[in-house]
Amino acid sequence: MPDSNVPESRPPEPSKPASTPPVKSGTVRSEKSSPSIFWLLAVLVVPVMNVVARYRITDGDKFPRQGAFVFAPNHYSEIDPIVMGMVSWKLGRLPRFLAKASLFKLPVAGWLLTKSGQIPVQRGGSVRGSEPVKAARTLVERGQMVVVYPEGSLTRDPELWPMRGKTGAVRIALEQGIPIVPAAHWGTQQIMPRYSKKLNVFPRKTILVKIGDPIDLAEFRDRTLNTATLNEATAVVMDAITALLEDLRNETAPVKRWNPSDHNQEETGRFEA
Repeated sequence: MPDSNVPESRPPEPSKPASTPPVKSGTVRSEKSSPSIFWLLAVLVVPVMNVVARYRITDGDKFPRQGAFVFAPNHYSEIDPIVMGMVSWKLGRLPRFLAKASLFKLPVAGWLLTKSGQIPVQRGGSVRGSEPVKAARTLVERGQMVVVYPEGSLTRDPELWPMRGKTGAVRIALEQGIPIVPAAHWGTQQIMPRYSKKLNVFPRKTILVKIGDPIDLAEFRDRTLNTATLNEATAVVMDAITALLEDLRNETAPVKRWNPSDHNQEETGRFEA
């Protein structure tokens, strides 16, 4: 595989079903070309992350260059958001994430999160879920993307395979009628292992990234969005993410996806691996 920061060329994909929102192609003005707070963030982050790692992106042509969509990658390192933010930036989009509401209270980081349009999420309580819903409507109106980790937290799987998913990503996609694009990355753990506080900067690492086709959720759009429907749709998304990671790792994931409740593990926070 060539050492390159640009997506690999792929032959044209078969046309998608009519129910699947198309990924627009052709010459599209990059979203990041307009002045914004992201320019400052790019100056601070991009040079450092390019020194730390090279990014080999497969099927980058499947990443929508315009329009609102949910970007759904796997999650196994606390530096994942920076890595996937880099991938989005390299592919011409401004990344917005669902982030813990407590981070918005930090003096400098909170200001940057707010100004860059990141979305605060409460871990619990009566207001949980209200901000993502309101933010999703704004995303659609403005044609912006949002990165949502379907696992909800770092995977508990001992081998870092995707664990069971939560329903936030598919809920946003179904309620707003926008595509959900799966992705997988591998190699980030060499820079920062799960729950580590130490960055392994040298030697330079290689991060493999693979973008998937937009997931066809047509069968769920006319159904009541109850727990059963959302869980079923989430399983489809997690299957797609896992398949992409299998390709990157050249390995086969466990038949049964890891579920923290089956192993007496908390849904959030750190745990003993």
